Amino acid sequence: MRDTPEQEGMDGTMPIVVNLDVIMAKRRMSSGELASMIGLSHANLSILKTGKARAIRFSTLEAICEALGCQPGDILEYDEADKDNDLNGGRNDGE
Repeated sequence: MRDTPEQEGMDGTMPIVVNLDVIMAKRRMSSGELASMIGLSHANLSILKTGKARAIRFSTLEAICEALGCQPGDILEYDEADKDNDLNGGRNDGE
């Protein structure tokens, strides 16, 4: 079943921002190192880092948080303005 525009932005984006690359940089950890630590392929970690993932398992999120010493909220962020912008056809002027 496909998401409706209300659930997903019209351009295919969602208002969930993935800040994994920021946390990794703060911890000075490479993608290869994190992928090895959590048992995830480089390709799947890349999909997650770029925000192209449509879902994440709690077990994967747990492993990432454990490896990076962070909380889920450090990695994932909800950007309501981005959702409003997508639903208004790119306008964020409240019309």
